[in-house]
Amino acid sequence: MSDRARLSVAAAGGWVRGPTAPTRVVLLVSIAVFINYVDRGNLATALPLLQGEFHLSASQLGVLLSIFYYGYVAAMAPIGWLAERYGAHRILAIGVAVWSAATLLTGFATSFALLLALRLLLGVGESAAFPCASKLLAQTVEVRHLGLANGVFSFGYLLGPAVGTLLGGLLMAACGWRPVFLLFGCVSLLWLWPWRTVAVDPPLGNRGVAEAQPALKQILQQRALWGASIGLFAGNYSFYFILAWLPFYLVKARGFSVDSMAWTASWAYLLNALSALLMGWLTDRLIRGGHSPNLIYKGVMALYSVGGIACMAGVALLPATGSVAALLIFEVLAGLCSPAIYAIPQIIAGPKAVGRWVGIQNAAGGMAGLVAPAVTGILVDQTGQFSVAFAIAAAANVVGFIGWVLILPKVAPLRWADPVA
Repeated sequence: MSDRARLSVAAAGGWVRGPTAPTRVVLLVSIAVFINYVDRGNLATALPLLQGEFHLSASQLGVLLSIFYYGYVAAMAPIGWLAERYGAHRILAIGVAVWSAATLLTGFATSFALLLALRLLLGVGESAAFPCASKLLAQTVEVRHLGLANGVFSFGYLLGPAVGTLLGGLLMAACGWRPVFLLFGCVSLLWLWPWRTVAVDPPLGNRGVAEAQPALKQILQQRALWGASIGLFAGNYSFYFILAWLPFYLVKARGFSVDSMAWTASWAYLLNALSALLMGWLTDRLIRGGHSPNLIYKGVMALYSVGGIACMAGVALLPATGSVAALLIFEVLAGLCSPAIYAIPQIIAGPKAVGRWVGIQNAAGGMAGLVAPAVTGILVDQTGQFSVAFAIAAAANVVGFIGWVLILPKVAPLRWADPVA
């Protein structure tokens, strides 16, 4: 009897419902990561207001932006293991509850130290999103549909900054930053209601030896893991630099009002999300037409790496109109590569290992969040401008090209050796 058939009839371990349709799983997971990025990005939108209220330097703002990633990175690999051992469905729900509570409580923060603690907690909660989501997609979606599934998924987390920046910025301009955190934290908790009705296959820890997981040592020995991890770290440097500092940069360096900043940044993030959705659909169409997944996925990562160099230079050096144009092009390129970031490990690692694989890969990618915001804050304090910060972001994309294109081998499923044997 298949796992799906057993799941529909067995009561052991509490698994009594038949598996939910893949479309519903994809949509709810995409909504979860949308909420993830709305809650994550609220602080960046509030930076100009926080700086005035708490009298913070740019270096302190950089620390505040970076502290999120300490919890995020530290918890990522353990979360990947928990998702495979106890079920990504359960672990994702716990993560959403934790990060929603952290967002809500931020609205009550009265000191810099309390803000730091709540951002750290937010990072721990949000670390559940990508390992669990990748595990769920690999479990429920056929390989030939992974492009579109990851396109929808990417659209969710890339749309988050667009909606969060616009709505959060307009609301903060009208009523301050505290009510926005309270509102968004409460709304985030509502996602748990539809998720409680979702059922997926049981975790691999509940299955037989024939489907045992590959050992962690086997995963760590894969060249593909390290190529993807290096590539994601380098590519994320530009992405997290923009995500963390764009609102502040537009207001302080380019003279935008809070309202105009919110609209500009939101349009950039919306293009990012729409590009990801389009690329997901196009990827599936090209693969069904006989094109190589390896060529498509590695090609788009190369395009992002090379284009990112030019875009970072353009945002920093061009006049206001050209700077915004370079920003929009960068967001399009970032959106085009987004489905590949998680489709690649889902194809290579497969359902047996993708939770831990993405936990490790995303921990490496999250390290860019530790570095980029903090380094930028220090550079702005020392130089009074963003030029050096943009130059570093441009250089990081060279390393990204090496990881995604030169180190990463062919994008094809691995045949895992039996760990028992």
